[in-house]
Amino acid sequence: MGSKQVSVEELKQVLVRDFDQFVAEVARAMNAAQAGRIVADTEEPIRQANAVFREQAYAQAIRLLQNKQEAFSPSARRTAKQRRAADLPSDHQRSSDRA
Repeated sequence: MGSKQVSVEELKQVLVRDFDQFVAEVARAMNAAQAGRIVADTEEPIRQANAVFREQAYAQAIRLLQNKQEAFSPSARRTAKQRRAADLPSDHQRSSDRA
């Protein structure tokens, strides 16, 4: 069985493309800045690029963790006794076998 935790290496692998895009946007903003206006011309574009990267990194980390946890979930391995949700009666209520 593997670990249910996300490793740094796994996260790096899924973020390579997003990080490369972030760095390209930072370089583009820096190179477009006018002399004497580096901070004024770059602060907002880099802040926006960072916000996008932060959201992408968080989403990827959540996806990795969910995938690992689902792999260990008891519901991922249904037994013959368990009914699928589609097998519920039309009123979407489970019938009571104890009545």
